Amino acid sequence: MSEISREILSVGDLNRAIAASLEDRFDAVWVSGEISNFKAYDSGHWYFSLKDAEGQIRCVMFRGRNGQVGFMPQSGDLVEVSASLGMYVPRGDIQLTIQTLRRAGMGGLYEAFLKLKAKLAKEGLFDDERKREIPTHPRSIGIITSPQAAALKDVLSTLARRAPHIPIVIYPTLVQGPDAPAGMIAALKAAEKEKAVDVILLVRGGGSIEDLWAFNDEQLAYAIADSSIPVVSGVGHETDFTITDFVADLRAPTPTGAAELAAPRRDQMLQELDAIMQALLQRINQRVEREAQTLDQLALRLSHALPNPDRMREQIQGWQQRLNQAWSVRMENWKRNQSHYQSQLEMLNPQRTLERGYAVILSKEKEGLHAIRKPSELNVSNSYQIRLAEGQVDVEFSEVNPAEQK
Repeated sequence: MSEISREILSVGDLNRAIAASLEDRFDAVWVSGEISNFKAYDSGHWYFSLKDAEGQIRCVMFRGRNGQVGFMPQSGDLVEVSASLGMYVPRGDIQLTIQTLRRAGMGGLYEAFLKLKAKLAKEGLFDDERKREIPTHPRSIGIITSPQAAALKDVLSTLARRAPHIPIVIYPTLVQGPDAPAGMIAALKAAEKEKAVDVILLVRGGGSIEDLWAFNDEQLAYAIADSSIPVVSGVGHETDFTITDFVADLRAPTPTGAAELAAPRRDQMLQELDAIMQALLQRINQRVEREAQTLDQLALRLSHALPNPDRMREQIQGWQQRLNQAWSVRMENWKRNQSHYQSQLEMLNPQRTLERGYAVILSKEKEGLHAIRKPSELNVSNSYQIRLAEGQVDVEFSEVNPAEQK
């Protein structure tokens, strides 16, 4: 083949061909080495190199994967990674895209940690909705740790400095070795039974993965999740992660950090109380001033609604005079009406008619006396009474001759 007819590749095409060849040639590989030039970007991705005495290779671990590592790597750490081999085409750099990262030598322990973590996460033990709220002002604080642990001294000194008024209850237990998980579970149950504390600090100082392995126990994780008392986990250093950190209601980077998160600062509480008191006094003063103003307004309205006593006496006297006048007018009207009625009655009095010279004839019958109105009612068999202006007389007729009417 002549040089003219040979295909000419661009740099990008060549790099892509090399990348495809590497991906076809190599499946996932495990590589061990020392971390160098480690950088964690704001995007959440990690970039670093793995090196040993004979060479180095660039590495990238994306955010979706490194969230399961359980610690923050640093330059100089010896690690083991599971990765796919490829090439970053724009720079032509061969690199490892890392799927799993663990400390060198951890092997089976780290695999067991990841397996248990995935299981408990699937069961919901790490969900934020399940976690209990840490009390901001606990009445008492419980500590689960070894009495010989250096972490206990640090926690006690921090609590004494921040909140010397809060009582402390220590539940001693082993925090390392095969018997440690059962001891910590028993301490949790004792704290729940006594109900003497509002929050529990589960703490231990730093160490290797083997030293901290008791805090990766499955039964201990269930006991923390079932605890009715909120639990703060402060195990190891800031870069150390255990199962208890994920299942606890709050994870602290260190034992001292756990004490700081659980106990409010006494001086800060006093400042808050003073601020609350000042705000309360201000509110009270404002309320008193507002009510005083309301009282003044009511007093003004009352003064307009009720006249002064002198004015009221004048009004009463005026009403009394008007009442007397009205009563006098009414009495005069009654007297005039009475005189009129009396004169009317006098005019109708039969005695007045008799005094003018008239007489009335009354017939005496069993039913009583009744006035004779017609001549035909007179006869000789009955007796009659004649009433005159000055007396009366009983008569009987011997003869009755009716006169003819003209």
